[in-house]
Amino acid sequence: MPAFDLRRAPEQSIVDDCVHCGFCLDSCPTYVLWGLEADSPRGRILLINDGLNADHPMTDEMVTHFDRCLGCMACVTACPSGVRYDRLIERVRPQVERHHRRTPAERALRKLLFETLPYPKRLTAMLPMLAATRRVGVDRLPERLAMLARVAPRPPSGRPAPLRVPEHTPAVGPPRGRVGMLLGCVQRVFYADVHNATVRVLAAEGFEVFAPQLPDCCGALEMHGGAESAAARRAGETIAAFAAAGGGERLDHVVVSAAGCGSAMKDYGDLLDTDEARRFSEQVRDVSELLGSIEPRAPRGPVPLRVVYHDACHLAHAQGVRAQPRALLRGIPELELLEVGAEPDVCCGSAGIYNLVEPEAAAELGARKAAFLIETGAEAIAAGNPGCAAQLDMHLRELHHPLPIHHPIELLARSLDAAAADGARG
Repeated sequence: MPAFDLRRAPEQSIVDDCVHCGFCLDSCPTYVLWGLEADSPRGRILLINDGLNADHPMTDEMVTHFDRCLGCMACVTACPSGVRYDRLIERVRPQVERHHRRTPAERALRKLLFETLPYPKRLTAMLPMLAATRRVGVDRLPERLAMLARVAPRPPSGRPAPLRVPEHTPAVGPPRGRVGMLLGCVQRVFYADVHNATVRVLAAEGFEVFAPQLPDCCGALEMHGGAESAAARRAGETIAAFAAAGGGERLDHVVVSAAGCGSAMKDYGDLLDTDEARRFSEQVRDVSELLGSIEPRAPRGPVPLRVVYHDACHLAHAQGVRAQPRALLRGIPELELLEVGAEPDVCCGSAGIYNLVEPEAAAELGARKAAFLIETGAEAIAAGNPGCAAQLDMHLRELHHPLPIHHPIELLARSLDAAAADGARG
């Protein structure tokens, strides 16, 4: 059987765009770790080219190198020829799931992840078990389950925040627009404070916010993990949910505060190949992207803090959103913004479910990134993706140098609160 079937096969034209110049190598996490050509973007492109040959089956070696790819898209940013490697790997992963027989352990782990992570209520039910496991130690668990317990985010209060966010929040002052806000799965359960901050800042800046309780998940984890049918179903549900939000009147934008989710939702047009999906994808904005496009209205107050900004791959590389979150942070009085000096574009190792299915490589990348962040002398980290926050928190703790990790929107909300407090005292 050929390696790839005709259902959304990787495109030969994109493969042919690669001139094998090597500019991608220093940005590729797995090449940085191992220096192996097959674990570089151009090496994987050669393997994809082999797979597009009708006589070439999908081999275990091909799958090994495809699985090792984090899908971080740093090579897309680095490529002078504009090769859409992101389009290639996103189409390869479902082909692997259809044409490669995984081991029983691999199938069981993926089933566990895809039947828990995209479901907020199931995640909430798991929290007491995760807390108990941490108290008694994770060393007695199988390796992959131990990693899940170690990396699972820890709510600041030690308990899950309430699942519900107001479905409608009116704008403060003259309205600037109507936006929908994705609640999603992991962010909703473990980082509800990010949602609360997002709603407060958007409203303060003049946006009417609609936050539908459904869908449970946008499908990003499944899309990036090769579960194409499930991802397509969730994409359809997400589009329908926001079409009905706000009484069915068209929203100006759909706002996302999780980089991986925003990246996936901007790819719905390619996934579903419908005009409706393409129109929806054009509406999607990361919250920093939207706020960076308007003149600030709400007063900012001081937040005296040395903060290093971490570029989430699915924000910086997949969406091209780099300057906006930095500009928002620089607009906060007394906040000093720092940058990572070494390997700034190399992934932290989170990458959706990567740190759970490829734990060794992810752990090495996470420890490197955490060490480079510590070297900046920052008092806190700003990161725009829940997976990055969880991965970095785990490795910072393991390096005995825990630092608070905030979404940029949380720091902006703190600044608005500081301004309000100053106004009340004045």
